[in-house]
Amino acid sequence: MHLALSDGTDAPMRVWPAIGRPRALVLALHGFGDSRDAWEFSAPQLAAAGIETIAPDLRGFGETDSRGHWSSTARMVQDAREEMEWVHSRHPDLPLYLMGESMGGAVATLLATAPPRDAISGVILISPAIWRFDLFSRLVLDGLDVIAPDWVFTGAHVPGEHIATNNLAALRRLYFDPLTLHEFRLDTLRGLVRLMASGQNAASHVRLPLLVLYGDQDQMIPAPPMAAFWKRLPASARRDLIPGGHHLLLRDRNGRNATSDIASWILYPDHFLPSGGDIAAAAWMAGDPGHFAP
Repeated sequence: MHLALSDGTDAPMRVWPAIGRPRALVLALHGFGDSRDAWEFSAPQLAAAGIETIAPDLRGFGETDSRGHWSSTARMVQDAREEMEWVHSRHPDLPLYLMGESMGGAVATLLATAPPRDAISGVILISPAIWRFDLFSRLVLDGLDVIAPDWVFTGAHVPGEHIATNNLAALRRLYFDPLTLHEFRLDTLRGLVRLMASGQNAASHVRLPLLVLYGDQDQMIPAPPMAAFWKRLPASARRDLIPGGHHLLLRDRNGRNATSDIASWILYPDHFLPSGGDIAAAAWMAGDPGHFAP
Protein backbone atom coordinates (compact mmCIF):
# COMPACT_ATOMS: atom_id res chain seq x y z
CA MET A 1 0.00 0.00 0.00
CA HIS A 2 1.20 3.53 -0.79
CA LEU A 3 -0.02 6.99 0.21
CA ALA A 4 0.73 10.17 -1.74
CA LEU A 5 1.58 12.97 0.69
CA SER A 6 0.75 16.64 0.09
CA ASP A 7 4.12 17.44 -1.52
CA GLY A 8 3.90 14.48 -3.89
CA THR A 9 6.17 12.20 -1.87
CA ASP A 10 5.17 8.55 -1.81
CA ALA A 11 4.85 6.88 1.61
CA PRO A 12 5.01 3.05 1.41
CA MET A 13 2.90 1.32 4.06
CA ARG A 14 2.44 -2.14 5.49
CA VAL A 15 -0.84 -3.25 7.09
CA TRP A 16 -1.62 -6.03 9.55
CA PRO A 17 -5.44 -6.35 9.52
CA ALA A 18 -7.32 -7.15 12.71
CA ILE A 19 -8.43 -10.74 13.14
CA GLY A 20 -12.19 -10.85 13.41
CA ARG A 21 -14.14 -7.68 14.16
CA PRO A 22 -11.82 -4.64 14.19
CA ARG A 23 -11.89 -2.84 17.53
CA ALA A 24 -9.23 -0.16 17.01
CA LEU A 25 -6.57 1.09 14.60
CA VAL A 26 -2.95 1.99 15.22
CA LEU A 27 -0.75 4.13 12.98
CA ALA A 28 2.76 2.97 13.91
CA LEU A 29 5.86 5.14 13.38
CA HIS A 30 9.17 3.28 13.40
CA GLY A 31 12.54 4.27 14.85
CA PHE A 32 15.78 5.65 13.39
CA GLY A 33 17.22 3.45 10.64
CA ASP A 34 14.20 1.15 10.78
CA SER A 35 11.25 0.73 8.42
CA ARG A 36 7.63 -0.35 8.19
CA ASP A 37 8.84 -3.88 9.01
CA ALA A 38 9.54 -2.77 12.61
CA TRP A 39 6.20 -4.17 13.81
CA GLU A 40 6.56 -7.75 12.55
CA PHE A 41 6.81 -9.12 16.10
CA SER A 42 4.06 -7.05 17.76
CA ALA A 43 1.49 -6.44 15.01
CA PRO A 44 0.25 -10.08 14.83
CA GLN A 45 -0.36 -10.03 18.59
CA LEU A 46 -2.30 -6.76 18.29
CA ALA A 47 -4.23 -8.19 15.34
CA ALA A 48 -5.32 -11.15 17.47
CA ALA A 49 -6.80 -8.63 19.93
CA GLY A 50 -8.77 -6.92 17.16
CA ILE A 51 -6.32 -4.04 16.63
CA GLU A 52 -5.18 -3.25 13.07
CA THR A 53 -1.67 -1.85 12.58
CA ILE A 54 -0.87 0.52 9.69
CA ALA A 55 2.88 1.17 9.42
CA PRO A 56 4.38 3.71 6.99
CA ASP A 57 8.02 4.18 6.09
CA LEU A 58 9.01 7.54 7.56
CA ARG A 59 10.50 10.06 5.15
CA GLY A 60 14.19 9.31 4.57
CA PHE A 61 13.89 5.69 5.69
CA GLY A 62 12.67 2.32 4.46
CA GLU A 63 11.75 2.42 0.79
CA THR A 64 11.06 6.16 0.49
CA ASP A 65 12.65 8.10 -2.37
CA SER A 66 14.72 10.21 0.06
CA ARG A 67 16.15 7.15 1.82
CA GLY A 68 19.30 8.09 3.74
CA HIS A 69 18.58 11.84 3.79
CA TRP A 70 16.97 13.89 6.57
CA SER A 71 14.09 16.22 5.74
CA SER A 72 13.09 18.21 8.83
CA THR A 73 11.27 17.74 12.11
CA ALA A 74 8.34 19.83 10.84
CA ARG A 75 8.01 17.77 7.66
CA MET A 76 8.07 14.45 9.53
CA VAL A 77 5.35 15.67 11.89
CA GLN A 78 3.31 16.91 8.92
CA ASP A 79 3.66 13.54 7.20
CA ALA A 80 2.35 11.78 10.31
CA ARG A 81 -0.56 14.24 10.51
CA GLU A 82 -1.55 13.55 6.90
CA GLU A 83 -1.26 9.80 7.43
CA MET A 84 -3.44 9.99 10.54
CA GLU A 85 -6.09 12.02 8.70
CA TRP A 86 -6.03 9.55 5.81
CA VAL A 87 -6.48 6.51 8.06
CA HIS A 88 -9.24 8.28 10.02
CA SER A 89 -11.10 9.16 6.81
CA ARG A 90 -11.12 5.47 5.80
CA HIS A 91 -12.35 4.24 9.20
CA PRO A 92 -14.12 7.18 10.90
CA ASP A 93 -16.06 4.92 13.29
CA LEU A 94 -13.05 3.13 14.78
CA PRO A 95 -10.83 4.60 17.52
CA LEU A 96 -7.44 5.51 16.07
CA TYR A 97 -4.20 5.57 18.06
CA LEU A 98 -0.80 6.97 17.15
CA MET A 99 2.11 4.75 18.20
CA GLY A 100 5.78 5.68 17.87
CA GLU A 101 8.95 3.79 18.72
CA SER A 102 12.20 5.66 19.47
CA MET A 103 12.49 8.33 16.72
CA GLY A 104 8.85 7.70 15.83
CA GLY A 105 8.01 8.33 19.48
CA ALA A 106 9.56 11.79 19.28
CA VAL A 107 7.50 12.54 16.15
CA ALA A 108 4.35 11.25 17.86
CA THR A 109 5.04 13.42 20.93
CA LEU A 110 5.22 16.55 18.79
CA LEU A 111 2.06 15.67 16.89
CA ALA A 112 0.26 15.06 20.20
CA THR A 113 0.80 18.71 21.15
CA ALA A 114 -1.40 19.86 18.22
CA PRO A 115 -3.25 16.76 16.99
CA PRO A 116 -5.66 16.57 14.04
CA ARG A 117 -9.09 17.45 15.39
CA ASP A 118 -11.21 14.43 16.43
CA ALA A 119 -8.82 12.01 14.69
CA ILE A 120 -6.69 10.56 17.49
CA SER A 121 -8.01 8.68 20.51
CA GLY A 122 -4.62 8.36 22.19
CA VAL A 123 -0.85 8.16 21.79
CA ILE A 124 1.56 5.33 22.64
CA LEU A 125 5.27 6.05 23.01
CA ILE A 126 7.69 3.12 23.07
CA SER A 127 11.21 3.99 24.24
CA PRO A 128 10.76 7.48 22.78
CA ALA A 129 13.92 9.18 21.51
CA ILE A 130 13.78 12.25 23.76
CA TRP A 131 17.09 13.62 24.92
CA ARG A 132 18.40 17.17 24.88
CA PHE A 133 22.17 16.94 24.45
CA ASP A 134 24.40 19.34 26.38
CA LEU A 135 25.38 22.63 24.73
CA PHE A 136 28.98 21.58 23.97
CA SER A 137 27.88 18.40 22.19
CA ARG A 138 25.34 20.32 20.13
CA LEU A 139 27.94 22.93 19.11
CA VAL A 140 30.43 20.24 18.07
CA LEU A 141 27.78 18.46 16.01
CA ASP A 142 26.67 21.72 14.37
CA GLY A 143 30.27 22.56 13.50
CA LEU A 144 30.98 19.16 12.00
CA ASP A 145 27.77 19.37 9.99
CA VAL A 146 28.97 22.62 8.41
CA ILE A 147 32.35 21.10 7.54
CA ALA A 148 31.27 17.68 6.28
CA PRO A 149 27.50 17.03 6.30
CA ASP A 150 27.93 13.96 4.09
CA TRP A 151 30.28 12.11 6.42
CA VAL A 152 28.95 8.60 6.93
CA PHE A 153 28.76 6.84 10.29
CA THR A 154 27.83 3.34 11.43
CA GLY A 155 27.24 1.70 14.78
CA ALA A 156 30.96 0.93 14.92
CA HIS A 157 31.64 4.64 15.51
CA VAL A 158 29.65 4.62 18.77
CA PRO A 159 31.94 3.97 21.77
CA GLY A 160 31.05 1.08 24.05
CA GLU A 161 28.64 -1.80 23.54
CA HIS A 162 24.96 -1.00 23.01
CA ILE A 163 22.42 -3.83 22.90
CA ALA A 164 19.13 -2.84 21.25
CA THR A 165 17.32 -6.06 22.18
CA ASN A 166 18.06 -9.43 23.79
CA ASN A 167 16.26 -11.23 20.95
CA LEU A 168 18.85 -12.65 18.56
CA ALA A 169 16.20 -13.46 15.94
CA ALA A 170 15.11 -9.81 15.90
CA LEU A 171 18.71 -8.61 15.53
CA ARG A 172 19.25 -10.98 12.60
CA ARG A 173 16.04 -9.73 10.99
CA LEU A 174 17.22 -6.14 11.33
CA TYR A 175 20.63 -6.96 9.91
CA PHE A 176 19.34 -8.74 6.80
CA ASP A 177 16.21 -6.68 6.13
CA PRO A 178 17.01 -4.65 2.98
CA LEU A 179 14.83 -1.80 4.24
CA THR A 180 17.02 -1.23 7.32
CA LEU A 181 19.62 1.55 7.15
CA HIS A 182 23.04 0.68 8.57
CA GLU A 183 24.96 3.83 7.57
CA PHE A 184 23.99 7.43 8.35
CA ARG A 185 25.10 10.82 7.06
CA LEU A 186 26.21 13.34 9.66
CA ASP A 187 23.42 15.76 8.75
CA THR A 188 20.91 12.97 9.36
CA LEU A 189 22.34 12.38 12.85
CA ARG A 190 22.14 16.12 13.52
CA GLY A 191 18.51 16.09 12.45
CA LEU A 192 17.79 13.26 14.89
CA VAL A 193 19.46 15.15 17.74
CA ARG A 194 17.31 18.19 17.02
CA LEU A 195 14.17 16.05 16.86
CA MET A 196 15.00 14.44 20.22
CA ALA A 197 15.42 17.85 21.84
CA SER A 198 12.10 19.02 20.42
CA GLY A 199 10.39 15.94 21.80
CA GLN A 200 11.82 16.56 25.26
CA ASN A 201 10.64 20.17 25.18
CA ALA A 202 7.14 19.17 24.06
CA ALA A 203 6.43 16.83 26.99
CA SER A 204 4.33 19.21 29.07
CA HIS A 205 2.25 20.25 26.05
CA VAL A 206 0.80 16.83 25.14
CA ARG A 207 -2.98 17.13 24.93
CA LEU A 208 -4.06 13.53 24.39
CA PRO A 209 -4.40 10.34 26.46
CA LEU A 210 -0.90 8.92 26.62
CA LEU A 211 0.88 5.65 27.41
CA VAL A 212 4.69 5.71 27.67
CA LEU A 213 6.70 2.47 27.79
CA TYR A 214 10.35 2.20 28.79
CA GLY A 215 12.68 -0.68 29.63
CA ASP A 216 15.05 -0.35 32.56
CA GLN A 217 17.83 -1.95 30.46
CA ASP A 218 17.54 0.59 27.63
CA GLN A 219 21.11 1.36 26.47
CA MET A 220 20.09 3.86 23.76
CA ILE A 221 18.07 6.38 25.81
CA PRO A 222 19.56 6.50 29.35
CA ALA A 223 17.44 6.75 32.48
CA PRO A 224 18.09 10.44 33.32
CA PRO A 225 16.62 11.96 30.14
CA MET A 226 13.71 9.51 30.22
CA ALA A 227 12.99 10.31 33.87
CA ALA A 228 13.11 14.03 33.06
CA PHE A 229 10.64 13.42 30.23
CA TRP A 230 8.29 11.45 32.48
CA LYS A 231 8.34 14.21 35.09
CA ARG A 232 7.32 16.81 32.52
CA LEU A 233 4.39 14.81 31.15
CA PRO A 234 0.82 15.62 32.25
CA ALA A 235 -0.26 13.84 35.43
CA SER A 236 -2.84 11.86 33.44
CA ALA A 237 -0.17 10.12 31.34
CA ARG A 238 0.23 6.38 32.00
CA ARG A 239 3.82 5.35 32.63
CA ASP A 240 4.80 1.73 32.01
CA LEU A 241 8.20 0.34 33.05
CA ILE A 242 9.20 -3.07 31.68
CA PRO A 243 11.85 -4.66 33.97
CA GLY A 244 14.64 -6.17 31.88
CA GLY A 245 13.36 -4.39 28.78
CA HIS A 246 15.73 -3.03 26.14
CA HIS A 247 15.31 -0.19 23.65
CA LEU A 248 13.44 -2.33 21.12
CA LEU A 249 10.92 -3.35 23.75
CA LEU A 250 8.41 -5.02 21.46
CA ARG A 251 11.13 -7.18 19.88
CA ASP A 252 12.66 -8.38 23.16
CA ARG A 253 12.29 -12.03 24.14
CA ASN A 254 9.61 -10.89 26.60
CA GLY A 255 8.21 -8.34 24.16
CA ARG A 256 4.76 -9.90 24.41
CA ASN A 257 4.45 -8.34 27.87
CA ALA A 258 4.86 -4.82 26.49
CA THR A 259 2.54 -5.54 23.55
CA SER A 260 -0.10 -6.89 25.96
CA ASP A 261 0.11 -3.64 27.92
CA ILE A 262 -0.50 -1.66 24.74
CA ALA A 263 -3.52 -3.76 23.75
CA SER A 264 -4.92 -3.57 27.29
CA TRP A 265 -4.54 0.23 27.46
CA ILE A 266 -6.29 0.64 24.09
CA LEU A 267 -9.19 -1.67 24.87
CA TYR A 268 -9.48 -1.26 28.67
CA PRO A 269 -7.87 2.10 29.51
CA ASP A 270 -9.13 2.11 33.11
CA HIS A 271 -7.60 -1.25 34.00
CA PHE A 272 -4.17 -1.84 35.51
CA LEU A 273 -1.61 -2.95 32.94
CA PRO A 274 -1.21 -6.76 32.69
CA SER A 275 2.58 -6.64 33.17
CA GLY A 276 2.33 -4.64 36.38
CA GLY A 277 4.18 -1.84 34.63
CA ASP A 278 2.17 0.83 36.45
CA ILE A 279 3.56 -0.26 39.81
CA ALA A 280 7.06 -0.81 38.42
CA ALA A 281 7.03 2.70 36.93
CA ALA A 282 5.99 4.29 40.24
CA ALA A 283 8.74 2.43 42.10
CA TRP A 284 11.31 3.37 39.44
CA MET A 285 10.48 7.06 39.64
CA ALA A 286 10.49 6.96 43.44
CA GLY A 287 14.08 5.73 43.20
CA ASP A 288 15.06 9.00 41.48
CA PRO A 289 16.51 7.54 38.25
CA GLY A 290 17.19 11.05 36.93
CA HIS A 291 19.62 11.84 39.74
CA PHE A 292 22.59 10.28 37.97
CA ALA A 293 24.19 11.92 34.96
CA PRO A 294 24.12 9.84 31.71
